[in-house]
Amino acid sequence: MQDERREQYARTRLLLGQQGLDRLRSARVAVFGVGGVGGYVVEALARSGGGARDLVDDGRVCLPNLNRQIIATRSTLGMYKVDAAAARVRDIDPEIVVRAYKTFYTPETAGQFDFTQYSYVVDAIDTVTGKLALVMQARAAGTPIICSMGAGNKLDPSRFEVADLYETSVCPLARVMRAECRKRGVDHLKVVYSKEPPLAPRGEEEEIAPPGPDGRPGAPKKRAPGSIAFVPSAAGLVLAGEVIRELSGICQK
Repeated sequence: MQDERREQYARTRLLLGQQGLDRLRSARVAVFGVGGVGGYVVEALARSGGGARDLVDDGRVCLPNLNRQIIATRSTLGMYKVDAAAARVRDIDPEIVVRAYKTFYTPETAGQFDFTQYSYVVDAIDTVTGKLALVMQARAAGTPIICSMGAGNKLDPSRFEVADLYETSVCPLARVMRAECRKRGVDHLKVVYSKEPPLAPRGEEEEIAPPGPDGRPGAPKKRAPGSIAFVPSAAGLVLAGEVIRELSGICQK
């Protein structure tokens, strides 16, 4: 098995060296959110020879996920996303330790996770409250974290870049996060974001919530953002690349 693993990662070793691979092998990375962005983070980490994985997401694979999520196939429909992702990781490298948590991460569920056990945390969740809780929990534990900003309603995968949160522009989610992090005394935060202005979704009428108990018409519901195969995947791969390069010692944190 050792000879087989050595051959499996031969091309990676040419770039990272054996010492870099060993560092990755000993690392434990937590990925919060295993969807369009986070699924590609998990995939790239597994194919790069990383060690243990903690995958956190309470969602199940559904039909609208098939257009962009690497874990989403007809055969995984209905599965928990963390289970589908864990199965892929084990199929790539059965020696990687995977822990799957069917949990919606919020400030209320944050206590279930000990961030001091992690070498790195990847934030690929959608809610601002969850992102802020991740940042503060990682900060308290002294654990490095990298956060994904908005990838919805965008069409240009080449615009994603790594930056400090306070150097970002254009991205609406980054703007909100800057304001909230400043209130909490967070003076720097590594993020992946895009300067591409979000596009307005087209082609569908506004969805209306069902009438309330009093019979009054429902209010317009907030539509999910548009997304496509090659944008969240690009964001996820940029995130993973930064984590892999740092953990392997190729670049500094």
